[in-house]
Amino acid sequence: MTTEKTDALPSEMRPERYIEKVNLATNEVISDPIAPRHLLVHSHRDYHFVDVQARFMMSRIVKATGDEEEARRRMKRVRARGRRTSRVLARMIGQRDPERVSQTLFGLKDREYYFRYKKQVLTKEEIDEILERLKAEAGAKLAAVTENGQPRIRVLLTGGTGFVGKEIMWQAAHDEDIAEIVVLIRPKAIRDRETKEVVKTLSPTERGEALLPQLWLDRPEERAKFRFIAGDVEEPNLGISETDHELLKSRVTHVIHCAASVAFDDPYEKSFRANVTGTLNALAFSKTLQDAPGSPFVAHLGIETSYIHGRQTKQAAREDEIVFPRNFYNNFYELTKAMASIETERFMLTEGLRIVQLCPAIVIGDSAAGNNRGDTKVVNAPVNLFGRAGSSLRSSSGRWVDRSKASMLARLAFIFPGDPSAQINMIPVDRVVAGIVAALKLPQAIGERIHLANDNRVTSAQIRDIVAEELGVKVKLAEPTIHRTVTLPLLKKLLKRLQQERLAHVLDRLGTIFGGYSEWGQPVHEVGNDVRILGLPEKRPNAEQAFRMLCRHNRYVQDFGKVKDLDEISRRERLWLEFVRDLEQRHEQPVGAIAPEAFRSALTESLNTETFEPLRSLKNPLADGGPSPLQT
Repeated sequence: MTTEKTDALPSEMRPERYIEKVNLATNEVISDPIAPRHLLVHSHRDYHFVDVQARFMMSRIVKATGDEEEARRRMKRVRARGRRTSRVLARMIGQRDPERVSQTLFGLKDREYYFRYKKQVLTKEEIDEILERLKAEAGAKLAAVTENGQPRIRVLLTGGTGFVGKEIMWQAAHDEDIAEIVVLIRPKAIRDRETKEVVKTLSPTERGEALLPQLWLDRPEERAKFRFIAGDVEEPNLGISETDHELLKSRVTHVIHCAASVAFDDPYEKSFRANVTGTLNALAFSKTLQDAPGSPFVAHLGIETSYIHGRQTKQAAREDEIVFPRNFYNNFYELTKAMASIETERFMLTEGLRIVQLCPAIVIGDSAAGNNRGDTKVVNAPVNLFGRAGSSLRSSSGRWVDRSKASMLARLAFIFPGDPSAQINMIPVDRVVAGIVAALKLPQAIGERIHLANDNRVTSAQIRDIVAEELGVKVKLAEPTIHRTVTLPLLKKLLKRLQQERLAHVLDRLGTIFGGYSEWGQPVHEVGNDVRILGLPEKRPNAEQAFRMLCRHNRYVQDFGKVKDLDEISRRERLWLEFVRDLEQRHEQPVGAIAPEAFRSALTESLNTETFEPLRSLKNPLADGGPSPLQT
């Protein structure tokens, strides 16, 4: 099935369920089917050489002036001249359609339509009345499960084996208000590496019991909080058995739906099933808990993304609304997460489900140490690629020809699409989960969309400079449009001729995934509800320092993704955290603020980075069972 064949999509998957195409001149809805790919930015770009060059020139204007609006104004004037020229040429050659000339010569095409999300049928007064009622109901329900002034919260968690889900488990285990965490996990088939035959199937309980020590949850009272049940978010009723369902109805106070696909390059249908179908199943399940007689259910927490707003550029993406982005979406992940948010809001307003929507930006390792419990996705992927390429370059040996080839391949990996001015919104996982846990206890969060994002962002230029300082490699930022349309295709052909298909695939995938996030004109996400509603500290994490710790962690703890065993990563991260806390106390400042040379000197005095064993005694921050070491 391809996204072009819209008739082949099941009716529930079609974009028309959420989006309508509107005539710019008459403002009437156009009944044409909407292909999913037409909702992505690259369907409206890069189709003409002149268009590519225009975007390149805009990037240069931004670099020279630092003024994105000035670049847009200049390009608007250039396009206007191009259209006037097209009309003159059309008259000269007898062409009745100037638009055809404009598109052929200059790549200029005017859309006669725009997209918008279908309008809410309820009035603002009706919505406000519903939300006030839901908040009051949540407050009463939370009060009913409070003993001696302390809430007794029992959570059903989906996505517990994922990056954010693991941090939720850690912080919940150390929160006195949370009495129980029921984690939904699918059985896992273990296959023979050679024959691919299933040799063993791990039950949810077995998977959960193996996960707890990896999260350093060693104490009996910590482990006693957890229960693991079988299920699958893509199945009706979450695939939960009747017996488990009946028990959950009488016990669970909150559902945290954290399961989702974070593959930015997945096709539309796959993204839809993971993000929209999964969300609908979780919402419907939560409604059965809320409606059960005598149920203690308080609220459903949907973990989404601040990038549901897509490529907004002229104004901040607001927390209190979702509109179709004027510059479309980067990928189907963003698009389907936006559709899931619309379904979530609909469920709340029409079905009366008590809901909080929490929308993180790009989640990275914790702010203190960069620990990520083995995650290698999103920002970790290019950092690991740069690190491995740099190691290869430094360790090249053998014949001169082999060394030259290795050097060339490594340097190719250092080309990355990114405008120096592009701002990337990274938020450490501990801040994100602190917000999620806080939302469990605050009825006033019902009905709110809350961005768990940063108000201090890092630019592509800062990322390039930090990578040079921390990894010892010089990454060359390539203008994203030229890289996508010219450089990358040539690189892929060259690498395939050199029988380097894997590197070609990696570079292609990284370009596809990150190219859209490293262009100038990135969206700015409004923040404030994280402080105003959830009560999080007003000072948000220092993104530059957090990214620096990500680089240090990936280099020394994970060896740029080569260390894959989760038990070994857990051991290393525990020791790494001890080292970081010890160094933090000795320098009396965050370790991310310590200069690279001083950090490396302290590291070689404290840890053997080959065996990852301590060289001297370190303070163990977990020894006394204190607060979460991943919280700032």
